[in-house]
Amino acid sequence: MSKSVALSVVLVVAVGTSGCMVAKSKYDMAVEETRTVQAELEKVQAQKSALEQQVKSLKDASGKLVSDVELAQAELQRLRDSRDRERAGVEGRVKEQEQKIKELLNQQRSLRQDIEGAKQRNETLRAAVARYQKELKERQHAMEPAAAPAPMAPRPPQPPAPAQAIPAPKPPTEQAKPQPSVAPMPAPVAQPSVAPVPTAPQAGGLAPVNINVASANDMVLFLGLPKEVAERVVSNRPYKVRGELVARNVLPKATFDVIKDRITVTP
Repeated sequence: MSKSVALSVVLVVAVGTSGCMVAKSKYDMAVEETRTVQAELEKVQAQKSALEQQVKSLKDASGKLVSDVELAQAELQRLRDSRDRERAGVEGRVKEQEQKIKELLNQQRSLRQDIEGAKQRNETLRAAVARYQKELKERQHAMEPAAAPAPMAPRPPQPPAPAQAIPAPKPPTEQAKPQPSVAPMPAPVAQPSVAPVPTAPQAGGLAPVNINVASANDMVLFLGLPKEVAERVVSNRPYKVRGELVARNVLPKATFDVIKDRITVTP
C-alpha cells in the first residue's frame, strides 16, 4: 500500500510540475526514485524496528539492573546490620575481657603478696629450723654420758696392831695371875669409791612446740612422738587448748603427761 501511495505521489508531482503528459523516460526515472525511496523507507523501518528492539532490551536490562541494585542494597543493609551486631558483640566481649584482665591483675597482685608472705614465713621457718637443729645438737651433746672414771683399786688390809693389855693392880696378898689375851678387832677394809653416773641435764631455753603450726617431722624431732602419732596430731588441727589432745583421743593420757610442758597452742 505504501508503494502505491508513493508512486501516486510521484506521478501527481510529475503531472503538476509538467502540466502535461510526461515522457516514458521521466516516468521510469520517477518510478526508480520511488523504488529508491521505498527501499530507504524499508531500511529506515528496519532500523526503527531494530532500535525499538534495542530499546526494549535496554528497558529489560534496566529493570533487571534496578532489581539487582535493590538486591545489592538489601544485602548491603543486611551486612551493615550484621556488622553493627557483630561490633556490639565485639565491644561487649572486649569489655568482658578487660574486666577479666583487671580481675586477673588483682589476683596476680594478691598472689604476689601471698608469695611474699610465704617467702617471709619460709625464711622464718628456716631460721626456726636452724635454731631448733642447733639447740637439738646442743641437747644431744649435753645428753651424751660423760666417761665414767675408772674405779680405784682396793688397798690391801693392814695387819692389826697388837693390843697391849693393861694389867690390873695386884692386891698385896695375892699373886699376879696371868690375864687372858684379848683378840684385836680387825681394821675396817676400805671400800672403793665409785663415781655416780651423771644424769642428762634438762635442755633449757627450748621454745615450746606449737602443735597448731609445727610439722609432723618437728614433732618427731623435738617431742619424740612416733611418726603416725605426729601425723594424727597434724590431721586433727586446730586445737584451742592442749587438753584437746586427750579429749579428742589424739594422744594417750600418759604420752600427754610427758610432753604437755613442751607444747603450746598459741604462737
